[in-house]
Amino acid sequence: MKKATAIVVLILSMVCAAYAQQTILNLPAGSKVYIEPMDGFENYLAAALQKKKVQLMVVADRQAADFIITGTAQHEKAGWAKVAFQGSIHSDDQASISVVNTKTSAVVFAYAVNKKNTVHGEQTTAEACAKHLQAHIEGKE
Repeated sequence: MKKATAIVVLILSMVCAAYAQQTILNLPAGSKVYIEPMDGFENYLAAALQKKKVQLMVVADRQAADFIITGTAQHEKAGWAKVAFQGSIHSDDQASISVVNTKTSAVVFAYAVNKKNTVHGEQTTAEACAKHLQAHIEGKE
C-alpha cells in the first residue's frame, strides 16, 4: 500500500511540474504587452499586431504589462550596384523579437525573420513576426 501511494504521489508531482512549466512558457490570449523601443521598428510591430489581429493588448506603460517584447530590426536599402546591375530597388530586411514574462523573466516566444527584396521591408518583417506570434498563442507553433 505504501509503495502504491508513493507511486501516485510521484506521478502527481511530475504532472504538476509539467503543468507549471507549461504555464510559465504560455502566452495567453488577451495578455498585456509592452513593446520596447527598437529604432522605430516598434511602430511597425504594433501596427502589424493590429493588422494580423494578434490576441494581445499593447500597453504604453511598461509596469502594466504582463509581457515585454524586445528585439532588433535592420533595414538595408538597395545600393547603387543592386539598382544598376539587377534593376532592383527592393530592400533587404531582418528582424528578431523575444517575448519575456515580466514575473518570471522566462522567454515565452522568440522569432527571427530575414526578408530579401521586399517592397515594404519593415512592414513585411513586422507582419511576419506578428503572424508567427499569433500562431504561438493559438498553439499552432
